Amino acid sequence: MQLMKNSKIYMQITSGRGPAECCRVVALILEQIMKDAKQQGLTVEVLEREEGPLNRTLFSAVLLLEGRDCDTFVKEWEGTIQWIAQSPYRIYHKRKNWFVGVNGFLVPDINSINENDFSYQTLRSSGPGGQHVNKTESAVRIKHLPSGLSVTASDQRSQIQNKKLATERLLVKLAAWETELQMRAAQENWSNHNNLQRGNPVKVIKKSLM
Repeated sequence: MQLMKNSKIYMQITSGRGPAECCRVVALILEQIMKDAKQQGLTVEVLEREEGPLNRTLFSAVLLLEGRDCDTFVKEWEGTIQWIAQSPYRIYHKRKNWFVGVNGFLVPDINSINENDFSYQTLRSSGPGGQHVNKTESAVRIKHLPSGLSVTASDQRSQIQNKKLATERLLVKLAAWETELQMRAAQENWSNHNNLQRGNPVKVIKKSLM
């Protein structure tokens, strides 16, 4: 995707529900991106990581990058990453090429959403604050009806603030979810067509998965 100049961008790394080897690549790419981002003076925060099927593997990860020209940094990684290595999990497996997707995305303005697509529920907060917090339903759960995705926020004492926070988090989750679906479709195509170019990878890495 084309990104405008921004100081705040979200980034997703996904295996597209590929095999354990792809999930291991996701974890390694996450480590490298965080290292490179910090070296360039960017602030990076892992917002979400979905654990993979084996130790030290991830199905996907979502990051928030902040700093000058962070969109330029994202563009250097955005696309398909090809990792060439022998499988550490299946010693005699012939396949040595593993693919993951890296995508940058911006979140729609909270004021532009269609309220009819969302449902809100107030809950008793279980956060800090002792008995006072539990007396009021300050926590908010928001659900995106078309997808079924939901998020709960209880960080703030104010219900209004928690509603805004939950909405912002869900918008991030929705954007990452849409990217994930695209990557899953790509992985299925790669599995069915061994000679496919895999979308001309933006990076090719030859390195052990261990």
